[in-house]
Amino acid sequence: MGLAILSFFILSGVGVCYSAVLPARAASRGILWIGSLSSLVICGMGIAGLMMRTSYSISLWTLPELGTLTFTVDHVSSLFLLVSGIIYLATSIFTRRYIDHYLGQFNLRTFGIVYHALWTSVAIILLAGDAVSFLIGWEAMSILAYLLTNFQGSKDENPGAGYLMLGMSEAGFIAVTLAFLILGSASGGLGFASLRAGGVNAGSGLRWGVFLLSFAGFGVKAGLFPFNRWMRDVYAAAPANVCALFSGVLLNLGIYGIVRLNVDLVPVLASGPGLIMLVIGTISALVGILYANRENDLKTMLAESSTENMGIVVAALGAGLVFAAGRLPFLAGIAIITSLYHMLNHSAYKSLLFYGTGAVDTTTGTRDMDRLGGLLKIQPWIGGFFLVGVLAISAFPPFNGFVSEWLTLQTLLQSATLPPSGVKVIFALCGAVLALTAALAVTCFVKVYAMSFLGVSRSNGTVQNGRVNRSMRVGMGFLAVLCLGLGILPTYVISVLDRPVSDLIHSTAVDALVPPFFNAGSGGLLPPAFVSEFHDLGAQTGSGFLPGPGLVVLHRGGTSNPVVFAMSTSYTVVVLVCLLGLTFILVRWWGRNHGGAVRKPIWAGGLRPLPPELTYTATGFSNPVRVTFNAIFHPTEVEDSSEMVAKHFRMAIKKLILEVHLLDRIFYGPIQRMTMRVAAAFARMHHGKLNVYVAYVLLSLIGVLVLGRYI
Repeated sequence: MGLAILSFFILSGVGVCYSAVLPARAASRGILWIGSLSSLVICGMGIAGLMMRTSYSISLWTLPELGTLTFTVDHVSSLFLLVSGIIYLATSIFTRRYIDHYLGQFNLRTFGIVYHALWTSVAIILLAGDAVSFLIGWEAMSILAYLLTNFQGSKDENPGAGYLMLGMSEAGFIAVTLAFLILGSASGGLGFASLRAGGVNAGSGLRWGVFLLSFAGFGVKAGLFPFNRWMRDVYAAAPANVCALFSGVLLNLGIYGIVRLNVDLVPVLASGPGLIMLVIGTISALVGILYANRENDLKTMLAESSTENMGIVVAALGAGLVFAAGRLPFLAGIAIITSLYHMLNHSAYKSLLFYGTGAVDTTTGTRDMDRLGGLLKIQPWIGGFFLVGVLAISAFPPFNGFVSEWLTLQTLLQSATLPPSGVKVIFALCGAVLALTAALAVTCFVKVYAMSFLGVSRSNGTVQNGRVNRSMRVGMGFLAVLCLGLGILPTYVISVLDRPVSDLIHSTAVDALVPPFFNAGSGGLLPPAFVSEFHDLGAQTGSGFLPGPGLVVLHRGGTSNPVVFAMSTSYTVVVLVCLLGLTFILVRWWGRNHGGAVRKPIWAGGLRPLPPELTYTATGFSNPVRVTFNAIFHPTEVEDSSEMVAKHFRMAIKKLILEVHLLDRIFYGPIQRMTMRVAAAFARMHHGKLNVYVAYVLLSLIGVLVLGRYI
């Protein structure tokens, strides 16, 4: 493990030097080979760390007053290392040709330097075994993410977006630092081992302080409501491959921080923090998907969708903390496994969708869905891979999004086992909102795919070059296969996720979620009659050649309710393939014996060919959502006028709507107005009258003396 850590940092240093020394056109090759190799090293470290029985730790340097800096690899950090390595590997492959179209426009050497440096900072955060190393890596990551956002700094909107992200990241950094300092002062050290020992005996006030500060600080990076103001502008400004890193890697760091502090170092003992996380996660999911439905720009839409998915992750994690506080370790384990599963799934399909957006943007010159259409005929590979991402994020079986979202809803339904009635009501309401969120996600991504890839193009001359390079297709194909694999093999994924979760809750949940149908005879974990019934349903199919306990995800209950919930996407995919194959055979047979299909020119209402301006647009598709949730969007009508002919015939109608984002309207807007009023009040004090200035000094002196008397 130590050799792997050293190899990674050497490779990252070589990548930085390679990008700094060689010409700009060589930067993409360095990202491909060096970035891919360093990502494979991190993936190997993650796999090895998940297989270890105990954690690995190595001491670096001892700093006066701050203690010893250490790197530690345990099951929790190993999981996040593996996820980050997979996404960085796919991004390095995709970037090889994607950034070539920036050659001559922007500084690719700077991009290469920052790309490798950012990867190094991410690894430092996940390897850190003390608060100082963690905070150093976190600050470096925030600054490097800002630089990567401003890679296209010559564009007018980019510096503002980068400054917004940097400012909010620094505010979150201050909150996280305060949380570590509070915990460190009570623990007597800043090493995670010392913080963990001190957290066990921490009082309720300290626990609440650490939770509120850390949840707010890490919530900024995770993109949770109301701290996700930076995401829309940053994702619109950054290149598509950078957006994939932000969604697939950097957002996960916020989840890692929440898990590390509030589940590992200072485990919450009351249900209050878990309920806050559940409610905030649910609100984030709903607001995110509502604004995703409204957006017509592919990047901005995916940014809002990231808020939705991170909300689901945090909601499931909060449910797990509530179950843990209620002394229900099996349900807590299932909920936290579900949270980490959805985080993994989001990294895979959201990065895939950003790759597809980048491919569309480079070949058409636009991301506006109102101007796209018919791309599947021009870009069949990109259209096929993008469809996989759309099905996955829409939670269609057998893809990965279905498993984690289904488990999330099923887990929330287990709130009936919790004693307080108020908690049950909160769980029920959050479950209903998350179900609505899932339905709105389907609406959103039906619009995305139909308006972008199907039908006819709604803008003449949008396609500049229909060919997408092989490396871009390989990067997308890799994640498309991963989305399918994570969906059809959930029992194996759950078994891997149980390792870090069992360290966090000190109890395994895999036996309660993955019954050993393949080896039911060992240990007598399942009653013979129970096994026999599921054997008749085919639950042991594949036991002769597949390893593991089985292919059925099933939560067992009591004698009166032996099966709480059960599903198997592994068997579902077999049934789907058989049904699709049978349908294909029947259609071919019917066509051969009844004259076959006849192709005719497209027409609509007698018009041939169909004009693009008469086709359905993304704006029209999402209009029902806008109208239904008008109270949330709350648009303001600025202008409503019409042009008349002879005062009788209306020739044109013009309506201008000003839409202010919910965050700006109820959160940041009032803060900005209050700040401006305070600043204006201070400005009025600067009037140049010397006597008044002397009075200010005298009043200030009196105030200090009074405070000194009573403090």
